[in-house]
Amino acid sequence: MESLSTSQARRVALAAQGFLDPAHAVPTMRTLSRAVARTGVLQVDSVNVLQRAHLMPVYSRIGPYDTALLTRAAERRPRRLVEYWAHVQALMPVELWPHMQHRMAHYRELRGKWGFSADHSLEDAVRREVTARGPSTAREIDAVLGSGAARTREHWGWNWSETRKVLDHLYMSGQLAVAGRNAAFEVRYDLPERVLPPHVLAAPVPDPAEAARELVRRAARSHGVATLACLRDYYRMPLAETRTAVAELVEDGELLPVQVEGWGRPAYLHRDARVPRRVGARALLSPFDPLVWERERTERLFGFRYRIEIYVPAEQRVHGYYVLPFLLGERIVARVDLKAERRIGRLLVQAAHAEPGAPADAAHELAAELATMAGWLGLDAEDPVVVAPRGDLAPQLAAAVREMGGSPPPVRRIG
Repeated sequence: MESLSTSQARRVALAAQGFLDPAHAVPTMRTLSRAVARTGVLQVDSVNVLQRAHLMPVYSRIGPYDTALLTRAAERRPRRLVEYWAHVQALMPVELWPHMQHRMAHYRELRGKWGFSADHSLEDAVRREVTARGPSTAREIDAVLGSGAARTREHWGWNWSETRKVLDHLYMSGQLAVAGRNAAFEVRYDLPERVLPPHVLAAPVPDPAEAARELVRRAARSHGVATLACLRDYYRMPLAETRTAVAELVEDGELLPVQVEGWGRPAYLHRDARVPRRVGARALLSPFDPLVWERERTERLFGFRYRIEIYVPAEQRVHGYYVLPFLLGERIVARVDLKAERRIGRLLVQAAHAEPGAPADAAHELAAELATMAGWLGLDAEDPVVVAPRGDLAPQLAAAVREMGGSPPPVRRIG
């Protein structure tokens, strides 16, 4: 059985996630498609203290890009991406729609994923309204049907109206699809035949075992090297079907059993995975980036303990509200709590902490990356990056930002 050092496993994972791909001066739809092919899915989340979650992983891999490219891919013809409960709420390639049919059938039986049941009596009315109106939000349908807000607070989502519950059920069960989102980030629902390309809707539906193999195969490509738990988590799959799919892919030679230094569990290397000699990445990673969203894997790969503290009371937070790991080379060397102050055009670093063994140039590299991000976000104050005096890296980072002044940041090093 082949063995990998921790460093090799890190480099495999970074290459699989697209951090070895060459940068383009002006990213195109092809550049974006390459990045999404690496990540497989892009998690969607409503937190917007910095930038929407699904936009960030693409930026981390290809640098400053026109986010309209992603909107086009997800909302315009030819549609390349569609939202579904693929990891959690996520954008996924439209080709995965048939492979999610077994999941949709499961949610059809549940009639709601949050512990409540959608109202049968409303379904036909909601469908008729969406059919007549086209892409619609729950608020717009509510205004017509007047189903009112939910009256209980017994579960998450307690403030959803009955219409919203029905729409979510119809979406989860594949009877409706997400056509896009409005400026307030509300989901716009429509009929699948008006959202998905005809060839996707006409594609044969794989049986559950075949669908599981495809999902594990994609997870393995996006991971490069992974444990069973990692592979299962990527598309949030049941344990038994993941285990069976892994065994079949090992038998077929697509997955190669390997031992990874410091990992107490068996691991699997995708047969096409690259083991680069070095990775020269420099990137800020969203808390919802596929590279770090499985926190145990992140700790094994990078020695980086990561917990999002959004729901922790402010006085109890260790590193901050919206903390991004800073990847330099093949290591995570720092973390920063960031906030985009759009009204005044600046990027506020609310805290900056160095990781043990961070290199001497970490603050300067981070300052350059923050300047690049501020430009991408359109934050154009005279001093677009401001560092608050919190965290052990804050003094060095503030000095590096001052030293950089108005000079353009150096070109991002990728590959």
